[in-house]
Amino acid sequence: MTDYSTIDFSPLLAHAEDEVVTHSFVRDVTLPDGAVIALLTLDNGRDHTRPNTLGPVTLLELGAVLDAQRDRASAGEIAAVAITGKPFILAAGADLSKVSEVDSRDSALLLGQLGHHVYGKLETLGVPSFVFINGLALGGGLEIALNATYRTVDASAPAIALPEVFLGLIPGWGGAYLLPNLIGIENALKVVIENPLKMNRMLKASDAFDLGIADAIFPAASFLEDSLLWAGRVLAHKTTVDRKNTPGKVERLVKWDAAVGIARKMLESKIGSVPVAPYLALDLLKAAKSGTKAEAFAREDEALATLACGDQFQASVYAFNLVQKRAKRPAGAPDKALAHKVTKVGVIGAGLMASQFALLFVRRLQVPVVITDLDQSRVDKGLDYIRGEIATLLEKKRISPDEANRLNALISGTTDKGDFSDCDWVIEAVFEELGVKQDVFADVEQYLSDTAILATNTSSLSVEQIGAKLAHPERLVGFHFFNPVAVMPLIEVVKTPHTTVETLATAMATAAKLRKNAVITRDTPGFVVNRVLAKVLGEAMFAVDSGTPFAVVDEALAPLGLPMPPSQLLDLVGLKVGAHVLDTHHTAFPDRFYRSENLHKLAEYGSLLDKDSKGRVKGFDKGALKIVAGGEDPLTADAILRRLEDGLADEIHRMLDDAVVEAAEDIDLCMILGAGWPFHMGGVTPYLDRVGASRRAFGGTFHDPEIRGIRD
Repeated sequence: MTDYSTIDFSPLLAHAEDEVVTHSFVRDVTLPDGAVIALLTLDNGRDHTRPNTLGPVTLLELGAVLDAQRDRASAGEIAAVAITGKPFILAAGADLSKVSEVDSRDSALLLGQLGHHVYGKLETLGVPSFVFINGLALGGGLEIALNATYRTVDASAPAIALPEVFLGLIPGWGGAYLLPNLIGIENALKVVIENPLKMNRMLKASDAFDLGIADAIFPAASFLEDSLLWAGRVLAHKTTVDRKNTPGKVERLVKWDAAVGIARKMLESKIGSVPVAPYLALDLLKAAKSGTKAEAFAREDEALATLACGDQFQASVYAFNLVQKRAKRPAGAPDKALAHKVTKVGVIGAGLMASQFALLFVRRLQVPVVITDLDQSRVDKGLDYIRGEIATLLEKKRISPDEANRLNALISGTTDKGDFSDCDWVIEAVFEELGVKQDVFADVEQYLSDTAILATNTSSLSVEQIGAKLAHPERLVGFHFFNPVAVMPLIEVVKTPHTTVETLATAMATAAKLRKNAVITRDTPGFVVNRVLAKVLGEAMFAVDSGTPFAVVDEALAPLGLPMPPSQLLDLVGLKVGAHVLDTHHTAFPDRFYRSENLHKLAEYGSLLDKDSKGRVKGFDKGALKIVAGGEDPLTADAILRRLEDGLADEIHRMLDDAVVEAAEDIDLCMILGAGWPFHMGGVTPYLDRVGASRRAFGGTFHDPEIRGIRD
């Protein structure tokens, strides 16, 4: 067992000179019965846009303050110690910049040990400890609370979580042991593994209370006062804390291992075997069933050190910074002041995609939205869908009755294009055929004001060619959503040689108001996401057509860490769409993109995967396998992966040379947000650097230095 008190933590200070220190301020609070609580407030001196974080200097200061309170408790000066945070924030966890800067496994090990050393002081104060979770509490911030004797939570706290697995780590300051022993293994699996892998889902305050993470919940207006009074009642034995979810003997003997086994199968089916952190977290949760706290903390130290030095954590930090920073300051975006104000939106089309657009625009922009189509029956069908979705939102209490009424009042439909005359923004969602899109825009333009912006949702056609019949092609911009529209966070904003800066600025401002992340791309085939995916699907079909079984191809590409294998990706996008995408790219770049006649035959056949009545994949459709059979030169798994890696490196290098986007970071941002490329891979370009494909393809790397872990 590790004696943390004997460890020299000073080496961690070597990289801490620029740490934004979260200080521990102490004041005494005297309760009505005369008992004194030492209240520590964590505060980094910044406003709410810069949350408290926990670096080495912060932790050492907190440890020293807790030591002082232990001495005071020993002298009988205080009855308890409580910790809370600055307004709206307890702490956002470890300072990721400091974790990512560790330069050796020894340093990474020290960082985990320091957290355990400091947080462990909450147990040796000689008096009870309380943490008042007054707002954001993530990772190491929540683990402060878990190490305390009691916890309260502000009812308005918006985000409580242990998101480490999302970032390629594990809860390493007690969470992997303390949480399952507090709220039970099934609940802990949800918080530690399931939620982070669901786009980093957070708990609300009520969730934390219901799970038993917090012992009491109080309204925001009186949270601190109520928490202190509640603590006083606990100290006076006037309030009993009931922890109904704390696991008993039956759960440990019967449910624990079974729940972990189910979780392992879920991970294997959903994310494969490439990600390391989820499985290490699962191992820690399983081991938390028995043994001592000291043994558990030593396991956390070792696991955290292993992960913090690895490629996947560094890639995750890179991806996290892309999403949190670069996405908020899009490369090449014009001055926001140039954007036109959008006071009314027109949607051409009333099908499913168009109706999803209309719903999104009316919800986010809160302006009138009018839809149109060829006849009134189609318009009415679209309106029925939109109003049905508004009713569902109301039923689920995601909107109020007043908002539902307001949204319904803002939505209208028409077959008269004259009703578009006062629209500032018009977007089409019609059939993906060049002539159709050209004609609908040429038709509607005659009714529009000179300042109205036109947007196309095309995924594969040339935006410039779509505007060929327009009198003012400079007002046209690509605005490519991803399905499902309400969920996927990316919009590819496509500029043509004619697109004005005002048009581009309006598109970027509109995307932001829709709460989407926008990346500006040149008008080239497939833009970014579809061009990269076309390479993946093209190489997969080349291998299949050469005689390689589909199952071998799927397994060969598993190291990419994609959210699904190529066969399931084809099934998801649709076989006809997949064939069309490959055709489009083969036409544009015949020497680099493969066209598969077999994929067209599969599209005609209509099926690739065999599924049960609930839509779960059982295997491959036998008829589909007969269609693709006949190739006489099958590839090995290694050859398939090497071809794709080198092909991707070459294609992305060409995209950057051709200024499709400004930098490799924008390629990765698109793939993460638009295609679900996993955080632990860091997008596609860091992976291609790490496996040597970049050097093989063009003699260099996308990143210098490469984004990889420590090599001792």
